[in-house]
Amino acid sequence: MSAASARARWTGVLGAVLVVAGLVLGGWVASQVWGTNVVAQRTHRDLVEGARREWDRAAEIDGTAPAQEVTFTEHGAMTAIVRIPRFGEDYAVPLLEGTDDEVLAAGFGRFTDAAAAGGLGNFAIAAHRVTHGEPLRAMPELEPGDEVLVETPRWTYRYVLDTGGDDLTVPFTAGWVLDDLPANPEGGVQPEQRPGQRLITVTTCSELFHTDDRLVAFGHLASREPTGR
Repeated sequence: MSAASARARWTGVLGAVLVVAGLVLGGWVASQVWGTNVVAQRTHRDLVEGARREWDRAAEIDGTAPAQEVTFTEHGAMTAIVRIPRFGEDYAVPLLEGTDDEVLAAGFGRFTDAAAAGGLGNFAIAAHRVTHGEPLRAMPELEPGDEVLVETPRWTYRYVLDTGGDDLTVPFTAGWVLDDLPANPEGGVQPEQRPGQRLITVTTCSELFHTDDRLVAFGHLASREPTGR
C-alpha cells in the first residue's frame, strides 16, 4: 500500500470516528434537553396539583387558609406557585426553598436569604432557561409591565416588572442583585432606589447553554388578594 493510500485510509477512518462521536454527543445533548424537560414538566404539574389539593384539604377542615404555608415534597420545601401570564394561561411552576441543583430541577428556587413572597425587601428567585422544564426559556420576551403572580395558600401576590427580561446581564458573581435594595455599582439598570420596598428579582442564565452570565429582571409588589380556592 502506498503512503498516499495509507493516509487516505486513515483519513477516512478518522472521519468516520468523528462522525460517530458527533452523533453520540448530539444524542447525549438531546437526551439532556428533551429528557430532563419531560421529567421536569411532569414534576412541575404533579407538585402544583398536589400542593393545591393539600391547600384545599387544609382549608376545608376549618374553612380558612392553612396556617402552614410550606408543602414538603421529595424535592424540598414548596412555598408557592409562580404564574407568568405572558408565558400562557397554563403556565404554573412550583417555587421551592433554596437554589441547589435538586431544587432547580423541580421548578423555581428562592434564594435562601431573600425576602419571602410579599415581604419587605427583595423576593429573589431563579430558574433554568434550558433543561429541567425550561421555566425561563422565554425570559428575554418579558417586558416592563408584565406580571409575575405568586400564589400561596393564603395570598396571591401580584408583582409588576419594572425592567425587561434582557435589559440587564451580569456575571454570576454579581451578588448585588440579591440585596434588599439592589444598587447597580455601574449605575445602570436597577430598581428605584427607595428604601422599604417590596421587590422581586428574577434571574436565569443569559444564554441557552453554558454561561457564566445571568439575565436579571426587577419588579415591585403591586397588590395582594386572598387566594381563591
